[in-house]
Amino acid sequence: MNADYAIIGGGIVGLSLAWGMLKKGKNIIVVDGHDVASPASRGNFGLIWIQGKGINNTQYAQWSQKSVAAWPQFAEELQEHTGINISLEQKGGYDFHFSEKSLEKTLAQYTSLKQKLNGNYPYDVLTHNNLKKEEPLIGPKVIGAILHHQDGQVNPLQLLKALLHDITRMKGILLTKKTVTDISKNDSFRLTCHDGTSINAKKIILAAGLGTAKLAPKLGFKVPIQPQKGQMLITEKLPKMINRPSLIARQVNEGGIQIGFSEENVGFNEQVSQNQIAKIAADAIKTYPTLAKAQIIRTWAALRIVSRDGFPIYQESLSTPGAFIVTCHSGITLAAAHALFLPEWLEGNSHAPNLKAFHEDRFSLPPS
Repeated sequence: MNADYAIIGGGIVGLSLAWGMLKKGKNIIVVDGHDVASPASRGNFGLIWIQGKGINNTQYAQWSQKSVAAWPQFAEELQEHTGINISLEQKGGYDFHFSEKSLEKTLAQYTSLKQKLNGNYPYDVLTHNNLKKEEPLIGPKVIGAILHHQDGQVNPLQLLKALLHDITRMKGILLTKKTVTDISKNDSFRLTCHDGTSINAKKIILAAGLGTAKLAPKLGFKVPIQPQKGQMLITEKLPKMINRPSLIARQVNEGGIQIGFSEENVGFNEQVSQNQIAKIAADAIKTYPTLAKAQIIRTWAALRIVSRDGFPIYQESLSTPGAFIVTCHSGITLAAAHALFLPEWLEGNSHAPNLKAFHEDRFSLPPS
């Protein structure tokens, strides 16, 4: 099999890239080791989120904003071609606070970032009474919230499904349950899979999430990434009760309330832990007391892909030109940028985005 690009990794990141490159007329083969619904892609919270990103890196805030602004175009094209509604909403999102001290600290960070972004960081501060008008079921312990107007949500499983359908429509090749075990290069790249499958490609993209670390050193990459576990719950289907999402809870388009935000550095442990789930549930009930009556129908855990500093890594190999690495922990938020703008960078076009701030060689530099 021959391709212009072989993309290793069939999650949201890899599929967004494949979709964008197919639109540019490239021949694409996507290779996924398990299936094309990788754990991070089907286990995430489904937020399209700006709030809090880029506090210490304005380039990350700007790159995320560029993607968020492009999401309506991205979603419209997917739905037009597939008929699949991915339930995109961009009506803003909340950062809830339970103390004045916490709110003041966050506001100081946002004020500073807004100045660095020349005012392009639209948010409002809501007191408890003002918040109550927006979210009538909010609890008395919530003293206020920051409403960031660039935030939103999407159905990640429908997004995954739409990408798969449209990639197939555009004649992209999807190979599942094939683990790439070796990569070599002469005039082109040759990928060898565990079952003997061989793929030739002019260029390759490593977008396999945590699996990237196994192959990347062969191509001269450092790949300073690690797993970070997040756990979540979802309730039975309920009448409309939450108008905007937050990191604590969001109401999905089918009616269930998805709950949970946790960060655990426990290696590759994907087991649900009772203590963490209990804490997540308690935070949700503190925010929306009526959730104490809701039935939980499922809990799960998934592993984020997090670099050493938390920002994406985009780089072409210096030792093996034509090999690229694309990895991040915000695959949903950045999906539109990966689909619509990253192909220009991969092709080396003159109007490609400047992504030098996200090269992995930043990790070898002394701290500033």
